Amino acid sequence: MYSLTEPGGTMKRILISVLAAAAFALGAADYDFTELDRLLEGWMDAGVYPGLSFLVVKDGKPIYERSLGEHTPATTEFIASAGKWYAAACIMTLVDEGKLSLDDPAEKWIPEFKGDPKGKATLRQLLSHTSGYISYQPVGHDDNYATLQESVVALLPRKLVARPGARWNYGGIAMQIAGRMAERASGLVWEQLWEQKIGKPLGLTDTAWVPVDPRHIPKLSGGARSSLRDYAKFLEMLSNNGTYRGKRILSPEAVKEMGRDQLNGAAVPKDVFVEAYCGGKHPGIYGLGHWRESEDARGNVLIESSPGWAGTYPWIDRGRGLYAVLVAHKNQIRLNAMYAGSALPRLVGKIVDSAR
Repeated sequence: MYSLTEPGGTMKRILISVLAAAAFALGAADYDFTELDRLLEGWMDAGVYPGLSFLVVKDGKPIYERSLGEHTPATTEFIASAGKWYAAACIMTLVDEGKLSLDDPAEKWIPEFKGDPKGKATLRQLLSHTSGYISYQPVGHDDNYATLQESVVALLPRKLVARPGARWNYGGIAMQIAGRMAERASGLVWEQLWEQKIGKPLGLTDTAWVPVDPRHIPKLSGGARSSLRDYAKFLEMLSNNGTYRGKRILSPEAVKEMGRDQLNGAAVPKDVFVEAYCGGKHPGIYGLGHWRESEDARGNVLIESSPGWAGTYPWIDRGRGLYAVLVAHKNQIRLNAMYAGSALPRLVGKIVDSAR
């Protein structure tokens, strides 16, 4: 495995070259990570990130791990939309248990939505951005509340922007409603549910749903903090069809359903992330809580991901038997790190293919 931790600096780069040569001699010679090193170092040299951690695991074995700047595998960052994958998996544990159905309408669990068109949106649509809800609260009405129930109340006066199921519209509010449905079905508040179903079973000691301030809950679509070592455990579980080191977290059926095309014919705008940055031409760009970057001829997902705008970029490449995650938080607001990070799955895939 190619594994390095580096504080940065010119002299450190000399040491990196020596260590890299040693790493290749010890068994990583099949993979030429020069181009990947150049990309990560370029981001650091340009001041994009104060630090980053990156890991690639293939066939259950790490083939590349590197930390730059002040980062280590235990460094935590706000992971923004990378938390959507976390939240969807947590909710899917209740689907596995029969406490929720993906086809449950919101009004089944949220009485305030009875008789309201928003109540017809299903859990499946809430987790796939096809609910018809507004993406975010209007300016001056940020969705920062003390409970998920308060998020429900704040959404009541907002009208649908589309009929549920008719249009794909990326956003964050729908995830709050899905989370509230999970709270009602489980009898637990979100943090308790997360810890019981995902956090504790996977041993995610660095991960927490951090509030904006002590009075507020986070947005489930983007309010978690996590580390490289924690997100890697989560990806290992999904890569192993829901099992983590002998423990069943999700059923294979739940994992497959999460990666399935969930748009069901919903209209998708042109030039969205998958088409514009990942080269995908397929209409089924989204599963449950994460992107479907590519698929095979039968519509099965090949590369699935959940990148965040600030830099964190986790993905699973099922066609190549690998998973990887970059954990970082950008300095430069003008750069969309999610779009920049989209180069990683293609680059790592090229490196792995070249070694065959």
